[in-house]
Amino acid sequence: MQAMVPTARSESATAAGSVKLKAEDVRVFYGEKEALHGVSMDIVSNEVIAFIGPSGCGKSTFLRCFNRMNDTVASARVTGRITLDGRDIHDPNLDVVLLRAQVGMVFQKPNPFPKSIFENVAYGPRLHGLASNRSDMEQIVESSLRKAGLWDEVKDRLDAPGTGLSGGQQQRLCIARAIAVSPDVILMDEPCSALDPIATGIIEDLITELKRNYTIVIVTHNMQQAGRVADRTAFFHLGNLVEIGATSQIFMNPRERRTEDYVTGRYG
Repeated sequence: MQAMVPTARSESATAAGSVKLKAEDVRVFYGEKEALHGVSMDIVSNEVIAFIGPSGCGKSTFLRCFNRMNDTVASARVTGRITLDGRDIHDPNLDVVLLRAQVGMVFQKPNPFPKSIFENVAYGPRLHGLASNRSDMEQIVESSLRKAGLWDEVKDRLDAPGTGLSGGQQQRLCIARAIAVSPDVILMDEPCSALDPIATGIIEDLITELKRNYTIVIVTHNMQQAGRVADRTAFFHLGNLVEIGATSQIFMNPRERRTEDYVTGRYG
């Protein structure tokens, strides 16, 4: 059972701004197994919200609901309702390809395409017809790489393979690739878990900058990271949303005993 007060959830969310994503009683099944139990939450524009919890608690499963990535798993079934700017993302008339452009995804392990740096960023805009000529495409690529904090490092080698970059640079390239199609939301599934501390710091600074223009949802096992980058934090346990609130409240004054036990390291 979801251990939180719904009115407190909605007040804390809407106080920050307009609702961008709304989840209502979302459940995810893999075959007969229910992996996510009736999760509801509002995510507002231009916030960073972190999902924390032990491995297997459902946080990544819930994250993937927002751009219907669970559709790619044959045994997965999702019930409940999720809206993006008020529109049901499971509307049969909605183009899933366009949804995934509007709700971009950055995965745990950097996954640049086996193409040049330029073509990695240009791929999405070309697919969606966002550039009418080469000059327009060059502007989109430069702008995206600048927003991802990578332009100055790669501007003289845009024809070099993206796979030749360092791990941290590859992750920023993947962020640039997501930005290039002008999304509203960026989902990040443990984006720093494969990176060294310096690269992690760069990505965290980037997340803080990006929230000026995007809503960011991040899954992390690193509670210190959640404390550094997130405006709000949601704690998941055994497929349940246990508690959600301002990050400072979750870590300093949690309402639920299970949250306190997790953030103080009693289990994890």
